[in-house]
Amino acid sequence: MKIERRYVMVVVAALAVASMMVARSCRGEVRNCAGVVWATEYHITYESRVPLDDSVQAVLRRVDESASKYNPKSVISLINAGIDSVADGTVQRLYVKSREVWEASQGAFDPTVSPLANVWGYGLKTGEKPDSATIDSIRAFVGMGRTALVNGVIRKEDSRTTFDFNSIAKGLACDEVGRMLERNGVENYIVEIGGEIACAGRNPRGEQWRVSIDAPVESADSVIHESALVIATDGGGIATSGNYRNYKIVDGRKTAHTINPATGYPELTNLLSATIVARDCITADAYATACMVMGVERTKELLGGSDEIAVMIMYAGGEGDDTKIATWCNAAFSALIQK
Repeated sequence: MKIERRYVMVVVAALAVASMMVARSCRGEVRNCAGVVWATEYHITYESRVPLDDSVQAVLRRVDESASKYNPKSVISLINAGIDSVADGTVQRLYVKSREVWEASQGAFDPTVSPLANVWGYGLKTGEKPDSATIDSIRAFVGMGRTALVNGVIRKEDSRTTFDFNSIAKGLACDEVGRMLERNGVENYIVEIGGEIACAGRNPRGEQWRVSIDAPVESADSVIHESALVIATDGGGIATSGNYRNYKIVDGRKTAHTINPATGYPELTNLLSATIVARDCITADAYATACMVMGVERTKELLGGSDEIAVMIMYAGGEGDDTKIATWCNAAFSALIQK
């Protein structure tokens, strides 16, 4: 599971065009809203008769007050601390989606893995390389299967179990902003938060939304955007996860920041990135994270024949050469690629 802030790995090609437009139609003006939330940038383009920037801010605040592990007064922080157990609507949606993808991925996606991430120095705490006894002791209370959501109350077999929904909170926030826009009559919009995307309708040119997917260019110190391909979509959610920009060196080896819940160790894999297109962004976000734990073959096995989850992965080892990058996608994703 990836715990820290992910770098922007998806670039919305239409935003630069939209920011220069003052288009008018029967649905209103093309408007742009941008800012910073959760230490990452967001960009929103929508078509509306009235500005809805204040409503965007309200949605983002509500998600923060529910799901942010960095907010000590958030709903999930109180649940983690054992102060409360009642989940609001936002946390319930995060829990239900997490449980769904946890089951589908056979445990690869698991938001209770944060104590393991912390002990490896990827979470809220920092530390040296943990020994096997420490990892085993933590694994005893890690696992979605040790929790349940019953009538709006989260139950934990072990009080030490905690939830970190950071890996899908941005995806949910994109969806929530999109729902708010739709409630206000907006039909055409794209919401991008830290590279996660929710969109609907058409872009300001009246065409499908076009999104550029980044190639996995390694850089530990900065974000380098190099487009691998462009996809077009009428709506849904898009998310990309990757481990090539955020890693630690342990015993002279590069270790990814994706923790495998089954082993308790950082996953060493040749999978460099996974991009998912799904019906909503929270689903795309969760499966993109799961892919990074599952690796190349398990991802192909789980999603190769899916019509609902479009997936593209990039991995080292093309043509049997570790220096070359190979790309694989299922048929659902292939249909989205702009030739």
